[in-house]
Amino acid sequence: MHRRQMLLNMLLASAAFALPFSVHAAQIRNARLWRSENKLRLVFDLSGPVQYKTFTLSAPDRIIIDVSGARLEGNFPELALENTPIKAIRSGHFGQGDTRIVLDLTSPVPLNSFLLGPEGSQGNRLVVDLGHDLVGHTPAALAAAPATPVKEPPAPVLDKHHPKRDIMVVVDAGHGGKDPGAIGSKGEREKDVVLSIAQLLAKRLKREKGFDVRLVRNDDFFVPLRKRVDIARKYNADMFISVHADAAPRLTASGASVFALSENGATSATARFMAQRENGADLIGATSLLNLKDKDPMLAGVILDMSMNATIAASLQLGHTVLGSLEGVTTLHQKRVEQAGFAVLKSPDVPSILVETGFISNSRDSQRLVTARHQQAVADGLFDGMKTYFERNPPAGSFIAWRQEQKAAEQAVV
Repeated sequence: MHRRQMLLNMLLASAAFALPFSVHAAQIRNARLWRSENKLRLVFDLSGPVQYKTFTLSAPDRIIIDVSGARLEGNFPELALENTPIKAIRSGHFGQGDTRIVLDLTSPVPLNSFLLGPEGSQGNRLVVDLGHDLVGHTPAALAAAPATPVKEPPAPVLDKHHPKRDIMVVVDAGHGGKDPGAIGSKGEREKDVVLSIAQLLAKRLKREKGFDVRLVRNDDFFVPLRKRVDIARKYNADMFISVHADAAPRLTASGASVFALSENGATSATARFMAQRENGADLIGATSLLNLKDKDPMLAGVILDMSMNATIAASLQLGHTVLGSLEGVTTLHQKRVEQAGFAVLKSPDVPSILVETGFISNSRDSQRLVTARHQQAVADGLFDGMKTYFERNPPAGSFIAWRQEQKAAEQAVV
């Protein structure tokens, strides 16, 4: 255990062990400060798009800015911080290619932040407004601060040079071909039901600007579990969803469920039963998916654990959002996201969920699952959950991220 922790610390401290699927780290190149009568604007110049989060701490008062996938390029220039709420700016590296910026404050201050894309000679920027009422700092004091520009550049045009890529969703209809999946009391086959739902979901995704989709299977043929994971990675998926309509040990079991991967056992007997049923003999090893064969086995395990933990956390968040959307469409078997060791969810770098749209072993569920109307409603519910998740967590460089940047830019000029 001690050696494992040492290796983890080494990994966090070195960029040499960057994961194969990570993008090249952006750079935080510069920091600039603008003053006006009612706010301070701190602008960080970036070499490319990033993801970030902010939060505040007290005793002492601080603003924390965590920038994912970005490294500092040299030191920030000296900023004129006199007569402002900012006492000092500190920064440091943490995680894998992430940077933490700390604003030490003299007193609490309202905070607003947003990202801007390239425009003209300006590149990507992270904008932090310490707004509208600078606590304890008068306009006269702010105006007296030396060597700080006051004028505002023109409003940015965010269309230029932004990738605005589509979010890629890979939809997996469970079973197929020689594997019919679960069979209902009247001969209903799981593989047919889930293929219809998957196709309807794919059509809905294709109609939505900013999304693209690939189906693991678009007909009645068998795809091994490992191949399903490989397909998600082949298309650089932002999300993988496996659609099922399984049988349960109890015929009275009914309703939809959402599952994410667990590396520490199942969260319920039903989750364990489902995972065992779906996995069968077709198990996969996630270590091979990260091309870690040339690494020390212990180090490979650390890298895999870090990746899987982050992916599982994102999958749980995604699953919770999708489950909430399905609640308005059908009854739920569980109102929480269950976890178990589903082989098809073991992609170490793609948020993945398995959705049981209902139990084909339950007569009421089965009657609904074979109807076109209910299949469409389920597909729409799945789509609504995905869209909500990605609007809250837009991937860097995506159209949805760009659209949110554009809206933020309309509210402020840098």
